[in-house]
Amino acid sequence: MERSQAATPPSRSSLRWAILRQAITGRASPSVSDHSIERCTKDVTRKTPGGFKLISCCPLNGELHSQKNKCQFGTNELSVCYTLPVDGDKELIMIRRSDDCIDLDDFKISNKYDIDTTGLVCCWPSEEVLAYFCINNGEMFRSKRVLELGSGYGLAGLAIAASTDAFEVVISDGNPQVIDYVQRNININASTFGDTKVKSMILHWIEELDSEMLYNFDIIIASDCTFFKEFHECLAKTVKLLLKNSETSEAIFLSPKRGDSLDKFLVKIKDMGLDYDLIEDYDSNVWNLHQKFRNENDTSWPNYDEDHCYPFLLRITLQKPKTTSTTKP
Repeated sequence: MERSQAATPPSRSSLRWAILRQAITGRASPSVSDHSIERCTKDVTRKTPGGFKLISCCPLNGELHSQKNKCQFGTNELSVCYTLPVDGDKELIMIRRSDDCIDLDDFKISNKYDIDTTGLVCCWPSEEVLAYFCINNGEMFRSKRVLELGSGYGLAGLAIAASTDAFEVVISDGNPQVIDYVQRNININASTFGDTKVKSMILHWIEELDSEMLYNFDIIIASDCTFFKEFHECLAKTVKLLLKNSETSEAIFLSPKRGDSLDKFLVKIKDMGLDYDLIEDYDSNVWNLHQKFRNENDTSWPNYDEDHCYPFLLRITLQKPKTTSTTKP
């Protein structure tokens, strides 16, 4: 009697293509079962199913959103309410793409502008941690010009505008689709920003910068922007050209290690004539959650991978000019 052979499980690459096909067409791949996709999506995707959950948030249904903000949003979009951990519990309403929603235009725009589409995927863990860090250190933004690079949906920039006394917050990304969402979110939350000026802009690190922006920002913030090594040099150059020439100017990055990607970016920072401090334990709440998620018996963040999920704090500053001492003969 012949023994039945167990079916060969689909490879990780075939699962990725099956997930992509299902997201674009709405139909499952004939070669990969729905059960396989559902079972393996958490292992294949780089989108993290968990999060630090430092800022309380909840989805709003269409009726509640419309009543609260007099604003329409599409069938493939979500409206999320964030309650900021500040006195008075200020709220931010953010519109973003629905989970597992993708459009062929995403790829066309990505190719046209030589950009990625990660900002449309979700609010990444590093973005939430950056927003939380900025809220808890709000005094540093008082009367400052702030720029967020690679903002995605812009949670950190919007949180600074809503919870601090910053003079101006500019939220930037290289993807025009992302910036459309950012501007909509600015419009929705305009009454929350007080006297702080808030605007969005498309900013490509690989393109020549507008002369009016040079050396104009007291603080630059960014989260998880060091992943693509091909952009390391232009990102470091952008930071150097946009930071104001002041001893107090700095860039605040929250970035996971992601293999050797962060380390290679630090080399580019030094090559560009900038100084930095890399800090692993910078907030007790974030650090304690990190230790909790690392515990193999903890199930609150499935498949927590600290290399991709835990952001280090990177503080970048301009190099101080070297002073030469003179001695009397």
